[in-house]
Amino acid sequence: MKRLIYMACLSAMVFVTGCKEDELADLNKGNTPLAFTLSEQTLVLSEINRDKTILSMNWTSGSNFGTNAAITYELQIAKAGTDFANPLTYNPGKTTYNYTFTTKTLNNAIREHFDAQSGLQVSYEARVIATVSANNVEPQVSPVVSFSVATYEPVSETLYLYGNATPAGWDNSQALALTSGETPGMFTWLGQLSSGEFKFLTVSGQNFPSYVKGSSETTIVLRTSDSQNDNPWTISTPGIYKINVSLLNLSISVIQMEGPAYSQIFMVGSAAPNGWDITNATELVQNPDNLYEFTYSGVMNAGEFKFPVNRNSDWQQDMFMKLDDTHMYLHHGGDPDDSKWEIAKKGYYTITLNLQDLTISINRLKLYMVGSATPIGWDIGNSIEMVEDVNDGCIFIYSGPMVAGEFKFPVNRNSDWGQDMYMRLDDTHMYLHHGGDADDNKWILTEDGNYVITANVEALTINIQKL
Repeated sequence: MKRLIYMACLSAMVFVTGCKEDELADLNKGNTPLAFTLSEQTLVLSEINRDKTILSMNWTSGSNFGTNAAITYELQIAKAGTDFANPLTYNPGKTTYNYTFTTKTLNNAIREHFDAQSGLQVSYEARVIATVSANNVEPQVSPVVSFSVATYEPVSETLYLYGNATPAGWDNSQALALTSGETPGMFTWLGQLSSGEFKFLTVSGQNFPSYVKGSSETTIVLRTSDSQNDNPWTISTPGIYKINVSLLNLSISVIQMEGPAYSQIFMVGSAAPNGWDITNATELVQNPDNLYEFTYSGVMNAGEFKFPVNRNSDWQQDMFMKLDDTHMYLHHGGDPDDSKWEIAKKGYYTITLNLQDLTISINRLKLYMVGSATPIGWDIGNSIEMVEDVNDGCIFIYSGPMVAGEFKFPVNRNSDWGQDMYMRLDDTHMYLHHGGDADDNKWILTEDGNYVITANVEALTINIQKL
């Protein structure tokens, strides 16, 4: 008998210790009435405080009427005077006695559920319902508490820059994303702008909603339709700019930043087109979309070269000189160092300098052939690479079968067909077509057979011989 009593007690202990923590907390609620309070009764929401806690709803446990059963809670918010028809409902669960809202979450909830208009102070009512997880126990409903809320129209959390002053151009699908700041509605962008215009989008690829210039250079206005003013900002001087935008204050600042130390770079040396004649040194082309970048595209001879920053004949100017094959350093005029790059073979080269990271790229042109007259047809991914002349890298030769059809010379195998190409000027001359231009002139063969085709990118000549 004692053993049976012991086992019964042990079973009871197992039952109690097997209960979940939240169930144990609900065991003895006594007869505490369900009370409900709010931390604020009148709220005017402002997006500047969107991430701060704005409202706390608190309630007491209520009673489980001696059942030792758990209590679950349901929080309801409704428009005043509707007797809680179509309430906004939250279910915080068990052993939870408060619910908090940030400015953003309350604003979004009120606007979406009640279709509230921004700026209008609207009255609402709130209550909490406590439900005991036991049979024959009616839910407890707290006293109703009234409060009012004025919501705001949220500004976009994304912003994009586009226009012909930007690298994206007017293609809204390529618009450049600004960086959002910690302050709501604040965005920044730092980068290269060229002469032209720009505006802002809130959604990449969509024209509306957008922001355009307001009544002054430092104000912005929201644009939601074609019928509204569409005033862009204008950049007159290419450069590096920092743009700060506040969608809450409807303000903008456009600040030109310090650019590269030099606006002109030249090339001189035995490999350069004008040799060592520094007064006629070849000027590189500055990239209008990145003022730190300078490029030369053209014929280079076998020899050496370096980059002075002007054409002064005293040779005392600063110069960019070779650190290694892909990096350079700034030589100061008068210093004894004289490190130069070397070109081993004459050819058509593209040389690009970046003054920001002091890098250099040197690439010799390759030439390919594509078209219905060639063995590979229009499969540009497998276009025929022409053979470079042994001594002159500007001369390219193809020797082999061709069929009646047409052909032209791309400079790479990119499948987007946006690359530069050499195209027909006449039967013996060609020109450089720039990728994206509308022209598409090709040579035409009228007979099948074996051919030797020689293209000279320096002289811009072509020779087509049927064997």
